[in-house]
Amino acid sequence: MKKNIIFIISMLLILSMVLSMAYVALFGKKENAVVAPSNKNVPQHLRINIGLEPLTLHPGLVEDSVSQTVVTQLFEGLTRKDLGGQTVNAAASVVKIADDQKTYTFTIRDAKWSNGDPVVAKDFEYAWKWLLDPANKSPNAYQLYYIEGAKAFNEGKESVKKVGVRAIDDKTLEVKLVEPTSNFLELTASYAYFPINSKLAKKNPDWANEAGNQYTTNGSFNLKEWSHNNKIVLEKNKNYWDSNMVKLEEISMYMVSDPNEELSLYESDYLNLISSPAEEMKIDDEMVYTQAIAGTYSVNLNTKVEPFTNKNIRKALAFAINRQALVDNSEEKETSPAMAAVHPAFFPANKKGYFKDNDVTKAKQYLQKGLVELGLTDVSELPVIKLSTSTNETDERISQSIKEMWTKNLGVKVTLESTDSSIYYEKVQNRDYNVALVESLGSFWDPVNVLESYRNSKSGTGSENEQLQSFLKQSKIESNSNERAEVLKKAEAALIEEMPFIPIYFFSIETFQSQKVRDVAVPYPGQVQLKWAYLES
Repeated sequence: MKKNIIFIISMLLILSMVLSMAYVALFGKKENAVVAPSNKNVPQHLRINIGLEPLTLHPGLVEDSVSQTVVTQLFEGLTRKDLGGQTVNAAASVVKIADDQKTYTFTIRDAKWSNGDPVVAKDFEYAWKWLLDPANKSPNAYQLYYIEGAKAFNEGKESVKKVGVRAIDDKTLEVKLVEPTSNFLELTASYAYFPINSKLAKKNPDWANEAGNQYTTNGSFNLKEWSHNNKIVLEKNKNYWDSNMVKLEEISMYMVSDPNEELSLYESDYLNLISSPAEEMKIDDEMVYTQAIAGTYSVNLNTKVEPFTNKNIRKALAFAINRQALVDNSEEKETSPAMAAVHPAFFPANKKGYFKDNDVTKAKQYLQKGLVELGLTDVSELPVIKLSTSTNETDERISQSIKEMWTKNLGVKVTLESTDSSIYYEKVQNRDYNVALVESLGSFWDPVNVLESYRNSKSGTGSENEQLQSFLKQSKIESNSNERAEVLKKAEAALIEEMPFIPIYFFSIETFQSQKVRDVAVPYPGQVQLKWAYLES
């Protein structure tokens, strides 16, 4: 069977968020290059498989990479990454930065929502404040903590009026930061900073639940159809300000979880792009391009629940895991034991990490210290540990292995709890667990992505780490990249010392692209950008 167009993203579209990766322009052009026109004789209808139903298509609630991938085609921030990997103006035509480096003034370009409404500064102010509103329980609120008053409002300590985002008029958005933040313009390209059509959202809080005239977009594509658990169809947004650069007329996104069925659809030329190639598929070297993407698999510990309130108990659990055994038995490619928080793609020294893998002797020492500090005399007095996971075959297999390791090496009692993935990450975000397995990618290319998610008691683990916070604050104002990296290494060391989570293994994801599918960009893990993509004969 002729294999005419293949773009394979190994698990890229079905992994969740906390570590990021560098921008990649797959078969794209260099910076400032002109994008080649598409072949007018080839129908510009891309058919892909995203594997799963997205958990949400509301930009303020995105936390899984499937949702992230879809939303990225539909919305656009004040800035974006271009095909050459540079951060450029997008919804903003002009950016002015005050001398103190803390006040940004964005001029909103002449642009329209997909229904014809003008995109105005108030749409950004509304979206960001909606995301920060504690009533909306956004998992991404911490990504806006750079903004003055954002953290206090999100924690219910201050009024929304204290948040440093203000639409001066329809064309002017003023943003005040807590302190100078060297990468702020890169942050405004991420989905947490996307706008929402405030005119419609105020009238209909459920605007993002279905396709239709209530779901309006300001990005390259519009949401034409959403058949839940079956298919999503995007169409070119004729009202997009840069629509001349969009070559694809339509994108059909199928939700096929069975790799054998997926392979069959591909071999029958029905799918152009698939997400999990079967082992028997032969990849012709002249057809594909490969790029590694970084991610992390870990266990979050609820530090508000005993015995995980005790640091030595947390360390005992971390040291008692045989990561190499888990990697050796993993079905995922390119995995390596993780004894650090940040992927070696950022910090190469983390291939070795901060502690020895499977150090059962030291684990038992930490366990005894913890028992004494808790006023206990024997491990049997510890409460039963409930290890939570999603109903994912890999998660369930690994959780069973970890249970056996903890029971054998420490003598602790462990039970397993599986929850459907549609609600699992909400439970993790709300800290409705004892210990929980998490897979993570991230929303922007910076080690701070994973470190920020553990910075204070409002995080998913409930840990409060003043030393970590201090180093993260210092990193925001450090303009020298090498010095900043050293500060972030200190922040990571402070995080590992407290161990509110247990790193299990790092993984890399290979991507493959046919030379017939052109100018697909992957600026962040799980975030495929199709603005410039087109099909060749």
